Amino acid sequence: MKEQNTAALEKALRVRKRLKRKKPNFVRHESWRYDRLKENWRRPRGIDNKMRRKIKGWPSTVNVGYRGPKAVRGIHPSGYEEVLVHNAEELKGINPKTQAVRIAHTVSKRTRAKILVEARKKKITVLNPGEMEEKVEEKKEEEQVTEEKEEKEEKPVEEEKRKRRKKER
Repeated sequence: MKEQNTAALEKALRVRKRLKRKKPNFVRHESWRYDRLKENWRRPRGIDNKMRRKIKGWPSTVNVGYRGPKAVRGIHPSGYEEVLVHNAEELKGINPKTQAVRIAHTVSKRTRAKILVEARKKKITVLNPGEMEEKVEEKKEEEQVTEEKEEKEEKPVEEEKRKRRKKER
């Protein structure tokens, strides 16, 4: 049953991707004409508005016909359901097979690093690791190197202590 669901989900994702290629880039009426108007979509409402009346030669407007398949609405293109996380404790209720984590933009670097470490332990996909993932890997490598150095330094010190004890006797 799960295989059928994943196959249907993958097919719906492919359909959404194909439909998205055909979908026009919806822009605000006459935003190309005036610098003061951003391209952010606003519904045309004027009584003589050419876009609202769907006159030939004017950009298309948003309507329900451009909507994607219901099965994949709100799902990331990777196939995971996105979950917004603010701290490492919020990773507890996440299913790594169906859900992926997006770290909130307000999270500090230290907390982000903790979240990444916990997510790696639990094998959870992080959609926006950013620079922190590289830094976490570098820290792990540095910790391993320092541990090895400490082990090497401890052995000669212990041997010297043993030699001194033998000489004293």
